[in-house]
Amino acid sequence: MAEPANRRMEAVRRHLLLPPPPSQPQPSPLCPNPLSSHTVVEVEPRPVIIGGMVLDIHAKPSVPPHPGTTVPGTVKYVSGGVARNIAECMAKLGTRSFMISVVGNDMAGDFLLKYWRSAGLCTEGILQVHDVATPVVSNVFDGSGELIAGVASVGAVEKFLTPSWLYRFRHHISNAPLVMLDANLPPDSLEAACIMAYESGVPVLFEPVSVVKSRRIAPIAEYITCTSPNEIELVAMANSLSPPVKYNYHKMEQCKDKAEAVEYLFEMLSPAMFFLLEKGIKMLVVTLGSNGVFICCKEHTDFVKDQRKCKQTPFSKQLLEKLDGRFPSNNPVDLCRESCSRTCVFHLPAISASVISLTGAGDCLVGGVLSALCGGLDIIQSVAIGVAIAKASVESQANIPDHISAASVSDDAQKVLLSARTLWCK
Repeated sequence: MAEPANRRMEAVRRHLLLPPPPSQPQPSPLCPNPLSSHTVVEVEPRPVIIGGMVLDIHAKPSVPPHPGTTVPGTVKYVSGGVARNIAECMAKLGTRSFMISVVGNDMAGDFLLKYWRSAGLCTEGILQVHDVATPVVSNVFDGSGELIAGVASVGAVEKFLTPSWLYRFRHHISNAPLVMLDANLPPDSLEAACIMAYESGVPVLFEPVSVVKSRRIAPIAEYITCTSPNEIELVAMANSLSPPVKYNYHKMEQCKDKAEAVEYLFEMLSPAMFFLLEKGIKMLVVTLGSNGVFICCKEHTDFVKDQRKCKQTPFSKQLLEKLDGRFPSNNPVDLCRESCSRTCVFHLPAISASVISLTGAGDCLVGGVLSALCGGLDIIQSVAIGVAIAKASVESQANIPDHISAASVSDDAQKVLLSARTLWCK
């Protein structure tokens, strides 16, 4: 793979050195980036998160909605976007990432940036573009917090998060312990980011965002270390790499027996999971809603580049002390430290929660996993922590809970680990 990758990277470099076409509005970074293409710089090793910053509008009716008319309820503005949510979650767990994104010079953009600055987070990689609308998503929920319908306007991400903008931060990417890409990025930018990470041996996590955008994994699957789809996104990703359609997902009828439900889902989804591993993806974290998470992997994988460069935070230190070596019988394969050529599938259960809103739960799960990995925990422990933080998210009105307690997260993660089991290892 190295030779085609090198050729593609050279093509990307040539493209990146071209000036932007004069018809495009000229974006300006919030903080000037002085790097030239020949400058060699030292940057602090931090996870790099690339993707959308979005203003979410949440509408929740207080009575059942009726077509053709309005109903009373609540409407709130919430800072959102998959990449932004993941970066904020990581920050609240003590892991400061480097965010690369774009907003417009409008009310929504000012709202997002004001919050970002107030949290003390870096804006160097964020474009603020004149005469462009900040990405906005308007969602309508039912009384239980489930999404009924939504409309997304995120064209700015596709238009301005270009390979040339990403290339300005190649030193951050090459020095990062890991890179997370959300599928809002246009295909050429996804490929450029993947190749920059691949050249430096940096693991890449692909966040599918939606069923439609999850298919953008097809040209870059060989570069992806890990991806975190739900059941429908998983099948869409597999089918995008295997025309004609081979894989299907049929929603299961309500099942009171959780073990039976998990077995049904494994039988249905395992062909798509195994196929994606054959295509080069090293690990899948498949979210199953109230049925928990599947972890599927085929071989020994370095989930973090040069663990020694990662700073252990007080939050991750507390979690390590609580979880490290606690449940060896429930953790049959140490995926970070044991070389393994077998295909393994593990199931981690969800934790019962008092649901307020389901928006942001998947992003919190990913943010929790990445922060824990950077903090030195193994993959099974990290996913358990992600599940625990997802629980805190669904019990909060905001996408990311205002306060995340290390004690409660570690207690919930322990419950998850105690019930974790191996479904397949051959």
